[in-house]
Amino acid sequence: METRPYFVAGDLAANVVAGAIVGMLLAMLFGVDWNMFLAMVVGMVLGMVISLPFAFGLSALFGAMETMLPVMTTGMVAGMVVSMVASMQSPMEAALQPFGAIEGAQHGAIVGVGVFVVTYILNAIIKPRAAKWTK
Repeated sequence: METRPYFVAGDLAANVVAGAIVGMLLAMLFGVDWNMFLAMVVGMVLGMVISLPFAFGLSALFGAMETMLPVMTTGMVAGMVVSMVASMQSPMEAALQPFGAIEGAQHGAIVGVGVFVVTYILNAIIKPRAAKWTK
């Protein structure tokens, strides 16, 4: 992974935007009438499909592997989280305070930051170990 500020900021922005858009779209799609497990699986697939154009489009600016891996993971995880949260509400909760697009975007953006941080931490752990085996 890159350590230069331009690439780090770009990767973070790409993850946050992709997570927010996936979360917003899937929060509008899923509701309390969905089975939680089915919503998770469908949300995971749709999250990856929705985030794919972002990953391709931003890979030219910020590097293919540095963008594709975190953005696709963000789409997958944000899709799973948002769809499960939207489907787990009780009908009473949904009537009083529905899980809408804004909440979905917030959850997706938080997932984007989390995936970004985990990806960079794992890269810092794995990269030195891989150097021993690839010399």
